[in-house]
Amino acid sequence: MSLVNGPEELERCLFAETLEVVAAGSPPGEQRGAQWWVAAQWAPYEQPGEPVSSCLLVQAHGRQDGVPGSKTLKAYVTPQLETLEQEEQERLELEEQPVERRTHIISHHHGMTVTKILQKGEAEPQCWSFSYSQAKLQGLLLEGASLLLLRVLACRQIVPPSLIFPAIDTEGHLCTSSYRALGIQWQTVGSVEMEVFVIERTLHSGTGISTVSHSSFLPSGHLARLVQVGCPVVMLLQDASVLTETGGIKPRPHFAKQPLQWEEDIQLYSWFLDRKEELRASYTSYVQQHPELKAQMADFLLTLLLQRPHDSVSFATQFFTSLACQQPPGSPFASAEAARPLPSPPPHHSPANRE
Repeated sequence: MSLVNGPEELERCLFAETLEVVAAGSPPGEQRGAQWWVAAQWAPYEQPGEPVSSCLLVQAHGRQDGVPGSKTLKAYVTPQLETLEQEEQERLELEEQPVERRTHIISHHHGMTVTKILQKGEAEPQCWSFSYSQAKLQGLLLEGASLLLLRVLACRQIVPPSLIFPAIDTEGHLCTSSYRALGIQWQTVGSVEMEVFVIERTLHSGTGISTVSHSSFLPSGHLARLVQVGCPVVMLLQDASVLTETGGIKPRPHFAKQPLQWEEDIQLYSWFLDRKEELRASYTSYVQQHPELKAQMADFLLTLLLQRPHDSVSFATQFFTSLACQQPPGSPFASAEAARPLPSPPPHHSPANRE
């Protein structure tokens, strides 16, 4: 499968969008001030000693409500979704000292080099650098390219089975990422209920801990909802104006409930009669195959009328439970006789005893 079918398909995916970051389980429409912004556009790219080329610039920036920090992503990607260069930065403004983590990845003729930098306050930054050969990077799909691929798949409304790519996790180690469709769902955007296509992406880290995210897309490829499984916040599209800007998106149609006059419909009434006869024949056949049913029901009704319990349901439960356990031989009425014998007749007084 080709990741991108020509420049026209890519053009549909080049736009900017903003989502609100809210706490998971928040009521619809709630805004917390924090936002997640993602954009993709054409841009020139140049490496030292190389001619300027036209590629795709993918950027993302976000802040989480209640968290003193931010995350940014900047990636240069070819139309074939190959990463030329990418930089991710995460900054936490802690009370003791700020902490900043940066991961820079750059492609070259021999493969790819990953550089990680950790900066804690005023201390000397810690730096790690390692490289991967081209042989290990066949089909590699990094974070910026993944954002574009998700938009492409959303516009197609289909995810091929067993879609897996090599990737690099947050520690800079090689791993894999997989994609699968979770189907069509309905989601409230602003005050409008819209149809969305949900895609699950799983980053299978070499440490054994997988990161799973669910992205819900409108038919235009715009994100309507983004959630990382286990994360306390959700990114939601709250601005319904994007629905009219993208065009071709219609809310779910409303159909008034109509009463079903099935007795007046010849076909429905015919189906009803056929089903009625079918059930009647099935019931009759079952009773014929189990002749003990009549005796058991007669036994139960006789015992019920003789004892007249206040709670007939509990009585029926006890009666049939004892009937199943006893398996009485001989007369089918033996169970009722064992459960409660008939009352004895009044004593007969002879004429001699009257005196």
